[in-house]
Formats: sequence, structure tokens, C-alpha cells
Amino acid sequence: MQTVGVLVFGDRRVPRPLTGLPVHTAEIDAAIGPYRRLVIVGGDADLAAVLTRLLRAGRLDIEVAYAPPRRTRATRIYRLPAGRRAARRALRGCARRVTLVRDETGSAIVGRAGWLPADDRRHIHGEAVVDDTALFDGDVAAVFVEPTLAMPGLRARVRRRWVAGRAVQLGSTGVVVVRDGVAAPRTARRSTFYRHVEGWLLVR
Repeated sequence: MQTVGVLVFGDRRVPRPLTGLPVHTAEIDAAIGPYRRLVIVGGDADLAAVLTRLLRAGRLDIEVAYAPPRRTRATRIYRLPAGRRAARRALRGCARRVTLVRDETGSAIVGRAGWLPADDRRHIHGEAVVDDTALFDGDVAAVFVEPTLAMPGLRARVRRRWVAGRAVQLGSTGVVVVRDGVAAPRTARRSTFYRHVEGWLLVR
């Protein structure tokens, strides 16, 4: 088994510190098997896509390093550098398990998820709870969910009020689910984000 492989998304260039390593261009499945450590050169949605594949493949034993060209929401949450500093740390850093937040479809998030109004409506109508705490009941403009490094693992927000917990559940008349900037193709009446029982191995 080789030690380190690089997954590059979009038109991004391989950072100089990673030159000479095996490179895959967004072929996630091809990169899962051969390496102990994967370096993700892309954005938050790309990192989330890789974690989703690792989760579904039962390969959360693979170390994952994140080397985005610039700071992102995930780099702030996980306290990571960007650019060349991130590439150097991807090679020299140590991996430790951190919170993996996913939804009921098995899709991971690393920066932010959102429940947004569907069908050109101005509000979401429904109710949501974080563990045993009511987040809202009625109409709200939007709900946002983020992973946290600290337990219990995630937090959710309506307006400016954050509530921390292990899981957040929504029942509604219909919402658009957005994961790290990518909107789901179909609306949903119910949606849940929660801390997976096993974290992912983040190189820091």
C-alpha cells in the first residue's frame, strides 16, 4: 500500500509541496484503495464528497488531509491552514479523529448545511429539534447546521441563536437541503443531520 495520494478537483493546481505524489483528478473511488493518506485539493464540497465515499465504503481508517487554495468555512471550523502551508502540513501532520457529521442519506458535511425555503417561498414552515431542545416551531427564513470540533458534535442556528447537540431533526412542508453549497435536486419534508458514531481521521 502506498502512503500518500492526492485528489485534485476542478481546475486547481497541485501545490508545489505535493509535486511528485500520485495524483487523481476527482476519481474518488480509484483513490480510496491504494493509500493510507489522501490529500484533498479542492473546496469544502469536494472534501465532503470524499468523506461521503469513505463513509459509505467503510473506509474511515484512511487519513484525510485538506489543502484548499484559500480559507474556507471548514478550515475555520477545523482550524486548518490553506494554500502551501496546508500542503506542507498534509505531508508532515498527524491524523486524529474528529467529528463526522452526516445526514440520513449518508452524505457528510464539513462546513455548513442549510434548510432553505422551497418553491420560491420566503419561509420554511415546520419544526426542528436539536436533541431534546426545540429549535423552532412555525415559520423561519432558514436553518443552518455546522460540525463542531467539541462534543456533542454539531450546532444549528435559527436567526442568531446557536444550539449545540448530537443531532438536529426537521419536519416541514418542504425544504431545499443544501450541503456545503450544493443543493439537493429534490425538496424534502424531513431531514436529519447527526454525529456519526465514528469520526474521520483529519491530518492537522
